[in-house]
Amino acid sequence: MSRKISIALVLAVLAAFLGYAVWKVLLAPSDLPPEGFARGNGRVEADLVDISTQMAGRVSKISVREGDLVQPGDVLAVMDTDVLQAQKMQAQAAIASAEAAVGVAQAGVAQAEANLALSQSELTRNETLSARDVVSQANLDISRTKVQVDVASLEAAKATLIAKQRAVDAENANLRGIESNITDSTLRAPEAGRVLYRLAQPGEVLGSGGKVLTLVSLGDVYMEFFLSASDAPRVRLGDEARIVVDIMPDFAVPAIVSFVAPQAQFTPKQVETIEERESLMFRVRVRIPQELVAARLAQVKTGVRGVAWVRLAGTDGTVPDWPDGLTPPLVSALPAPQDGAASSGVSTAVSGAEQ
Repeated sequence: MSRKISIALVLAVLAAFLGYAVWKVLLAPSDLPPEGFARGNGRVEADLVDISTQMAGRVSKISVREGDLVQPGDVLAVMDTDVLQAQKMQAQAAIASAEAAVGVAQAGVAQAEANLALSQSELTRNETLSARDVVSQANLDISRTKVQVDVASLEAAKATLIAKQRAVDAENANLRGIESNITDSTLRAPEAGRVLYRLAQPGEVLGSGGKVLTLVSLGDVYMEFFLSASDAPRVRLGDEARIVVDIMPDFAVPAIVSFVAPQAQFTPKQVETIEERESLMFRVRVRIPQELVAARLAQVKTGVRGVAWVRLAGTDGTVPDWPDGLTPPLVSALPAPQDGAASSGVSTAVSGAEQ
C-alpha cells in the first residue's frame, strides 16, 4: 500500500512540474514590453556643481549646511575681503592722482596753445616789418623757428594729455577688477540645487579654485538607461517618455527624450540581464521637465532607481499612443506639495549622487 502511495506522489509531483513548465512557456505573461515600446533600468541623476573660490583667501562665512535646498542667487559662502578692500582704497587713490595729472596736462596744453598764438602773432608782425626793412631777416627766421617749436610743444602737450587720460582709464579698469574680485568673494548658487558636500569650514585658507561646496544641480534632472541596437534607432529626440521609480511604483513621472548616444557600447553597468549585456547597447537620456522639477524641488533627490519607458517610431515615423495600464498615472496630475510638507516616497537619500 505504501508503495502505491509513493508512486502516486511521484506522479503528482511530475504532473505539477510539467504543468508549471507548460504554463511558464505558453501561458505566463511575457516580461517583454508591448510592440512599439521599450524600457530600461536606470536611476534619477543630476549634475554636480562645485562652488569654488575665484582667488586665494580665507573663508569668512558659510551660510548653508549639507542637505539644504538653495535657489539661484542664494548666498552660499563669503570669503574674507580685507585685503581686497585695502586694494580698492589704493586704486581709488591712484585714480584721484591720475585725474589730477590729467588736469596738469590740460593746463600744459592750454599754455602751449597760448605760446603758439603769441609766436604766430609775432611772426605776422615781423613779416610785415620785414617787408618795410624794419626787421632783419635773422629776426624773421627766429620768429618762424619759434612758431615751429611752439607747434611741436603743443603736439607734445596733447600727447601727454592723452597718456594721462589713458592712465585714468587703466586705474579705473584696475578698480573694476578689484570690485569684481570683491563681488566674486560672495559665492552664490548658480541655479536651484541641494548642498551635497560642505568641503571647507570658516577660517580655512583656500587657494585659487579651492572647493567650498558641492551642489546637486536640480536644473537638469534626468535618467539614463540603455537600449538595444535594434530599438535605439527608433527613439526620437524630443519624444515623450515615462519614468517609474521603484519607491513610488503607483505613479509615472513624465519626461522627454533629450539624448541618444551616436555610438554603441558593450556591457554597460546598468544592464543586468545576460542576454542584453552580450549585445551592443546605446545610452539614452530622458529629462524631467524643468517646470515639474521646480514645482517639487523638496521632493527631488538623485540616486532613485527605476524604469524608463519610451516609444519606438514605426517605419512611417509615427509613434504609438500611450495605452492605459502600460505605465501608472502621471505624477504631474497630483497637486504639488505644500511648503514645509513632508516629502512623499518620490524622495530618497542624496547619497546616490556621487556614485
